[in-house]
Amino acid sequence: MSSLLLPPRRSNAFAGIRVGVLAAGFGLAVALAPLALAETAAPGTSAIVQLPTLAPLVKKVFPAVVNVSVTMKPDAAEGPEANEGNDQGQNQMEPPGLQNSPFDQFLRRFFNQQQGQNGTGPVEPRPERMALGSGFIIDPSGYIVTNNHVVQDADKVTVIFQDGSKFPAKVVGRDPKIDLALLKIAAGHPLPYVSWGDSNAVQVGDWVLAVGNPFGLGGTVSSGIISARGRDIHAGPYDDFLQIDASINRGNSGGPTFNLEGQVIGINTAIYSPNGGSVGIGFAIPSSLAKPVIEQLREHGKVERGWLGVQIQTVTPDLAKSLGLAKPEGALVADVTTGSPAAKVGIKQGDVILTYEGHHLAKMRDLPLAVAETKVGANPKLTVWRDGHEMTLQPVIAEMPANLGQMASNEPAHPVQPQSASALGLRLAPLTPELRRALHVPEHVNGVVVEGVSNSSPLAERGIVPGDVIQAINQEPVNSPKEAIAKLEAARKGSSKNLLFLINRQGVNQFVALSLGANNKG
Repeated sequence: MSSLLLPPRRSNAFAGIRVGVLAAGFGLAVALAPLALAETAAPGTSAIVQLPTLAPLVKKVFPAVVNVSVTMKPDAAEGPEANEGNDQGQNQMEPPGLQNSPFDQFLRRFFNQQQGQNGTGPVEPRPERMALGSGFIIDPSGYIVTNNHVVQDADKVTVIFQDGSKFPAKVVGRDPKIDLALLKIAAGHPLPYVSWGDSNAVQVGDWVLAVGNPFGLGGTVSSGIISARGRDIHAGPYDDFLQIDASINRGNSGGPTFNLEGQVIGINTAIYSPNGGSVGIGFAIPSSLAKPVIEQLREHGKVERGWLGVQIQTVTPDLAKSLGLAKPEGALVADVTTGSPAAKVGIKQGDVILTYEGHHLAKMRDLPLAVAETKVGANPKLTVWRDGHEMTLQPVIAEMPANLGQMASNEPAHPVQPQSASALGLRLAPLTPELRRALHVPEHVNGVVVEGVSNSSPLAERGIVPGDVIQAINQEPVNSPKEAIAKLEAARKGSSKNLLFLINRQGVNQFVALSLGANNKG
């Protein structure tokens, strides 16, 4: 059984995170939680310790958890990523020497082609690819929740109950951004189901149960605690995972995490694993995030999300100092989409959004979560920091457009034209039409191009690289290398040693802050 690697992201500490494509049926391997100890002893005899049992809870939720069996589309089995998204591909439980290499796959294709061309034998038909996952029933009429990655390449979906009965399932809707899907079966009779719990009420240290089918061994129940809340594992734009230490492995995806009342407070989705097995770090989508998504999938077959129209970045301590904030908090607006709700209400590049509808934004990623959950047409109040003071704005939230992606390229820049200048270890050149095309700089962006960065430059440590376009320094636009150098020199000689750069890198804006020290000679 293979695990599904999370989509490639920039290198981060969670490089070993894997999403298990799961199976669920459910027998029991219950790890007993030391919830309480009861002592019973006759006078004059040794005390007998009676451990608690989770069997009543398991018996209550067990019938509502199901296996999800998926027959993959033929084209899903092609190419180097064919094994992602199913448990029947490359078996990562095998030692590396037994795994299929790309060269082995080439030899098989070559051999099959030769058989067909030479007439020595028919090309064998490609076997069906299968995926297994878990799910749970949320309504007696047959609505079932699972992960999107379990069914995203499905040609046929079958739901299997504990008694072995099978029903064909229809995919009602999918949400790749949060990795959820809703299925529907017609059983012809009311089905056992479980209810949602409040994940906002759970605390680190609370006991939970995870149900799934690890490694295809059969239905398994494991217990553990909530290890952390609000985890961002870079799996998607709305990461807000519960971290649990109950054992979950490949085969658990889409299965439920229960509280001790038998309510679903999470959907098991990913694990951190350097070896493919459980190391006690699992991630579940919290019910507070999942429930409204599932409701929209049930009602509309898709998810409608709110949209503000800003590109944001984290407020670092250096940025906070440059912006005059007492502490690093909120979301710094690096760009505003033309015609967006943010643009219409007057939100500007360089603003810091501190609160959203009265809720303090302690972290940058709190904003997209809050906006996405806002109904289209709503008028939330935003507290914005601009030019050293707070102001209140009320945008009208719009529906998120279908495609917000921006094109990017690693194409190297053309040689920089003359008239370059340097300061603080930067060599700057004009933004010519040739460079604009090569660097994928939008027409509305103006500034100067970083031709080179000295290794000793303090801006090299801040991540400035050749090809960056400096649009503004201390929130004042720059249109020529000479103008940029003058602003840098003025800042170095002035009383304030804080510099705030607005740069554009291949079409994407971001702010960079620098505090000049006495040793920065430039």
